[in-house]
Amino acid sequence: MSAAASVFALPDRLSEKADPRLIAADERHFATIAATLDSSIRTASERLQRLLSAPGGWGQRALERDIEVHRVSARLRTLQRFGLDVCLGRIVSGSGTVYIGRIGLTDDSGESILVDWRSPAAEPFFGATHANPLGLSSRRRYRWTLGRITDYWDEVFTDEVAGHAALDDQSAFLASLGGARSSRMRDVLGTIQADQDAIIRAGAHGALVVDGGPGTGKTVVALHRTAYLLYSDQRLARGGVLFVGPNPGYLAYVSDVLPNLGEDGVQICTLRDLVAEGRSAGIEDDPRVRELAASGALVDAVETLVARREQPPTRGLVVETDWAEIEVTPDEWADAFDAADRSIPHNESREQVWDELLELLSSRSGVPADAIAEDDALRAAFDRAWPLLDPVALVAALRSDPALLRSIPGWSEADIRALQREDARAWTDVDLPVLDAARQRIGDPLAERRRAERRAARAAQDEGYQQVIDTLVAAADDGEDLISMFRPGDLKEVLIDETALPVSAPDELAGPFAHIVVDEAQELTDAEWGMLVRRCPSRSFTIVGDRAQSRRGFGESWQERLARVGVDRVTVSELTINYRTPAEVMAAAEPVIRAAVPDANVPTSVRSTGVAVRHGSPGELAGILDSWLATHADGVACVIGGQDAGPRPRVRSLTPELSKGLEFDLVVLVDPERWSAVDRYVAMTRATQELVILTTP
Repeated sequence: MSAAASVFALPDRLSEKADPRLIAADERHFATIAATLDSSIRTASERLQRLLSAPGGWGQRALERDIEVHRVSARLRTLQRFGLDVCLGRIVSGSGTVYIGRIGLTDDSGESILVDWRSPAAEPFFGATHANPLGLSSRRRYRWTLGRITDYWDEVFTDEVAGHAALDDQSAFLASLGGARSSRMRDVLGTIQADQDAIIRAGAHGALVVDGGPGTGKTVVALHRTAYLLYSDQRLARGGVLFVGPNPGYLAYVSDVLPNLGEDGVQICTLRDLVAEGRSAGIEDDPRVRELAASGALVDAVETLVARREQPPTRGLVVETDWAEIEVTPDEWADAFDAADRSIPHNESREQVWDELLELLSSRSGVPADAIAEDDALRAAFDRAWPLLDPVALVAALRSDPALLRSIPGWSEADIRALQREDARAWTDVDLPVLDAARQRIGDPLAERRRAERRAARAAQDEGYQQVIDTLVAAADDGEDLISMFRPGDLKEVLIDETALPVSAPDELAGPFAHIVVDEAQELTDAEWGMLVRRCPSRSFTIVGDRAQSRRGFGESWQERLARVGVDRVTVSELTINYRTPAEVMAAAEPVIRAAVPDANVPTSVRSTGVAVRHGSPGELAGILDSWLATHADGVACVIGGQDAGPRPRVRSLTPELSKGLEFDLVVLVDPERWSAVDRYVAMTRATQELVILTTP
């Protein structure tokens, strides 16, 4: 759209809002935004082209160039993602008019054109209420459709501006709730409410639990809080943020939200994604095995077995060298093993412990450490006492070797029999936390080989570097002047390329992360929590969930649950307003969950559709769907209950578990009496417009 064209495309029924007295100032400012966007994109594109055209360099210079390319590319992608709809609205106070955007924009003179929604200056746009207007005179929010403003809503907080605002019976937020859904979460940034915004902007020290029932916007809060923290807390931006969702369908549903908030560097995954075996692992069907694994007992077994393989020899050993015979005492073995850094995985610690042992013996005997290291008996004794371990093999042994489990106190014979299986590596979902714990505790079984390969490659580069120096010195007239060039960080930095040395591909989900956001957290077992706690040493979490929606039951408080897994600085914030589910649907859903969870945090719906919950039989399913599709040009329906509705556009079929966190215009439940109360409650509250319950007579 050209800067000269009107950004407003108001329908005839809203002709009064097209009054130039109401929108002329906006038209002028949007022309400035358009020009500033074009200029910013052009500047970023030119900067990126210069970077890509410049010589790459070596070593640190190459790294710094790559970082700058990444930064400028990310900024360019953000700028190109938006048009004029980068603007959410405006606020007016005694200080003037401020336009709020998805990103911040300044013109060539440095004047602010848009204030980033996450900045302190934008906070009144989301947080002002009539009870506490935060200094505002008025607030305007825009509705965008295909890059044009098709409606806007004004709220006034003082009588002085009432004549300069277009007032409506319903707020922008309530008007947006009735819109049709799609396969992706809707963009709701412009209508974040004050109760949600207060949680979004809360600090990141310790764990913040966002507890709320269906439709309260928990996921919206979690995603927007992620973007806010990355903007406001550089510590988190440097350390990285991980967002964990319940299933791949959920991740696909929310995949556009963070990029639309100006953040595309967040790692997003499910718990299964944290472990290589997660993609193919089946579902454990033995309830006793599920119970044992959920409690963390198998994870504890891994720690016990690894600790047994880090025990110093209790008998002395004589080392023979060309220099002298050296007796290695039990105390020296113990001192060397005590020097291990317990924050480093078992396999990576081997070299540290070995070097410490050699240093102890060398300093006492005067024999060079290299000479001591050549003794085969010493090396064999060390390898027995601190062996290289394979984490996957160890977990497989736990699932196939009853003698191994019997060696660990606390296991009953019934437990041991339940855990055994013919194919030790037929992984199921309950094995994933155990495999993860083993990898984190043991580390890479090829770590020593990789270090040796890197040392060899570095030695080869050093040799090549020396050959270049020798050649240059031989050809130079003044060798002394030439030698002065070879200072650390000078020519050597150019000739030796650290980036060319062999390294293993990094696991981007291994952590550590500065902050982790967990949605549907009420479903996590203690063992699964361990997967996240190990990745977040700071214990800085945003935890989103609803105790009443836990399929496993959640009889304790959030503080009690989290303390058990090692998270002790916990603040709980509750959301109690249901913005999604109509009052008619909640009236039917509330008794279902109250019967099972009397103290459930059942939210209060803020809107009514006037459409009562319908009942029928499964034979009516096809007709219901066809009728809905014929009368609704857009929107999404969902059949929950396993019955195949046949291929229909805009209709999905899900289980209650996979529907969690999603929302649909029409929800049809098929024989929900087969399910638990929690599953019925979850499935019923996915509806944003209409709920139909079909029951077999």
